[in-house]
Amino acid sequence: MERSYLIICMAIMAGVTFLIRVLPLAFFKKKIENNWVQDFFYYIPFCVLAAMTFPAVFTSTVPNGEVASAQHIVAAVVATQVALVLSWRNRGLVVVAIVAVVSAILVEAAWAFFM
Repeated sequence: MERSYLIICMAIMAGVTFLIRVLPLAFFKKKIENNWVQDFFYYIPFCVLAAMTFPAVFTSTVPNGEVASAQHIVAAVVATQVALVLSWRNRGLVVVAIVAVVSAILVEAAWAFFM
């Protein structure tokens, strides 16, 4: 890739990010009183993050260049369930991430040992 192409791409991304952050300030001069709109704006970052992250969870256990096998899918599903249970029980982000990764590793090791 050429350097000028990368610079143009970064400028466009910076402009879009800037507009997304500045346009609400330009349109909403006073405090928003509607509770539904406040809740909507509060939860949007969490929804976008989940929508970007969740599909990658099921391919995270697949090594590069390989096709997802049952072993990888089962490990990803078990790790996701472990993470959901721990987060439901209000565990910290670091604890949830570490235990989910360890559970995926254990499932893949058990799968390789028993199958």
